[in-house]
Amino acid sequence: MKIPYNYIVVEGSIGAGKTTLSTMLANDFNAELVLERFADNPFLEKFYKDPEHYAFPVEMTFLMDRYQQLKNLLTARDLFTDFVIGDYFIDKCLLFSKNNLSKDEFSLFKNVFDTIAGFLPKPDLILYLYTKPDRLLKQIAKRNRPFEKDITAEYLTDIQEKYITYFRENQQIPILLVDTEDLDFVENPSDYQHFKNLVNTPFEAGIHRIIF
Repeated sequence: MKIPYNYIVVEGSIGAGKTTLSTMLANDFNAELVLERFADNPFLEKFYKDPEHYAFPVEMTFLMDRYQQLKNLLTARDLFTDFVIGDYFIDKCLLFSKNNLSKDEFSLFKNVFDTIAGFLPKPDLILYLYTKPDRLLKQIAKRNRPFEKDITAEYLTDIQEKYITYFRENQQIPILLVDTEDLDFVENPSDYQHFKNLVNTPFEAGIHRIIF
């Protein structure tokens, strides 16, 4: 059976398991994998230590790196025939920057975003991993990235709320809000199978809440 999508994005808050699930799905479906390059952002660690001074450079660096990565993807592949899975979508730049930047900084950032975003591919399906902040914090602690140690539940809650608000305002494609609170798609094959089934299922545009 042909997969009903060509470009799928796995999204979620920090620590939700986006990269892990994207990698698993790409391997099983023989898809091109597009992963966010956190290690290439020289301002990220500084941002977590001093958000006020480093918010703008960290967000601008993420935007330009994501733009270049997706631009190269669009140039190199045929999104009408090839299958691509990524662990982010470019619009997340707006969500995080609005949360982290001052009003004037965000206005400038959005002008840049609006100029370049129209040239980039949009996903055919978004899988959003909805996870409560307490579990996110445990997963963040487990992967033990030093620059993430000061992330708070309040910050994660705020980011997740911005995702949901954005999805409600932008429903041109299918958006699956998957409740992962009781799922372990890494250790439990039956939990992972749910996600493989979703990839093979056509959904209409709009928000769909998925509870297994």
